[in-house]
Amino acid sequence: MPSKADVKAWKAQLVAQAEQQILKLTDSDRFKQYLNTLAKFHHYSARNIDLIYAQNPQATQVAGFKQWQTAFNRTVKRGAKAIRIAAPIIKKLTPAEQKRLDTTDERAIVGYRYLPVFDVSQTSGEPVLSAKDFVKENLADHQNVTSLYNAFKDYLNQQTDLKVSEVPLATLNGAKGYFQPSTNEIVIGGDEPDNALKLKTLYHEYAHSQLHGLKSAFKDRPRAYQETQAEAVAYVAMQNIGVDTSNYSLGYVATWAKDTAVIHSALSEIQQVSNKVIELSDGLTKQLGLQEVQQEPDHDQKKLSAQDLNKSYQGLQQQIQQATSPQQKAQFKKQLNDVHQEISERTQKQLKAFAEQNPEIKQPESELDQSLKR
Repeated sequence: MPSKADVKAWKAQLVAQAEQQILKLTDSDRFKQYLNTLAKFHHYSARNIDLIYAQNPQATQVAGFKQWQTAFNRTVKRGAKAIRIAAPIIKKLTPAEQKRLDTTDERAIVGYRYLPVFDVSQTSGEPVLSAKDFVKENLADHQNVTSLYNAFKDYLNQQTDLKVSEVPLATLNGAKGYFQPSTNEIVIGGDEPDNALKLKTLYHEYAHSQLHGLKSAFKDRPRAYQETQAEAVAYVAMQNIGVDTSNYSLGYVATWAKDTAVIHSALSEIQQVSNKVIELSDGLTKQLGLQEVQQEPDHDQKKLSAQDLNKSYQGLQQQIQQATSPQQKAQFKKQLNDVHQEISERTQKQLKAFAEQNPEIKQPESELDQSLKR
């Protein structure tokens, strides 16, 4: 069995690898192009965001009629219904108005007017990069993921002060789930068809509960930090059970973090929670009988019977396929090579003994002998 030091190193390695993969993505030219695209969009107030959502809940990227043409080389489709946002009317104040308003500001907002904007779906033209280009769903499903999801959900409901419930995805406004700090509740889209994505979402929201709950040390971190941390924990937890969610998780983290400073700072705080999630998952998979205890190979392979040697060979082949890190895979490959070498030596000895006992059987000519006869 791996030592405590090996297990600790493995957990730290998962987090380090996650950071490297995220940084690699954010350093790509395509991602930098995405950030440049974001910079062209106006940053709307919370009030305007609410207005946009009320008029078009599916809106993702909005801009004015002329801005779509000049900044993005796109045109608004004929007949498209505009989304109205509030724009302040700013007026230069006279001394009398400054006195009446009890202010020394030279300008002030005296009212609002409603301007038309359009969502990207209402336009046509050159492609516009969005977060969805970096977040790909339809993860490869994994045997027994559903059992682990149900066991983890039951554990949180029965053994912690968290409440986990499920609702239809259609009620979540495009999200997969959420954590509500005020009620200490996790809500998951119960009809999510991708079991791996569903488990990852539960890990994500659980990470929020541990890192950003009302009593948590990091509850006041900016939203970008919080989402970076929660999804990184989910990614690490899924990597630990052998399910690669990088197509979804890395893009999700990158589009929230956007720069290396946020990634470094945010991920430096997740190790403890990542370790906790891994330990919980490992315990649950063992209880469910989904995790076989890995036994150290018998290094004195010459003492193994032929049957046990073959079993060892087959077991190592399976472990290589299930390995979740390059180091682990390399270790199993080395052990497999040793077993293969022992099987090869035994086979050669058996063939030699058979040839000695049966001299009447003609032996195949060596390549050297055949080349001399040509």
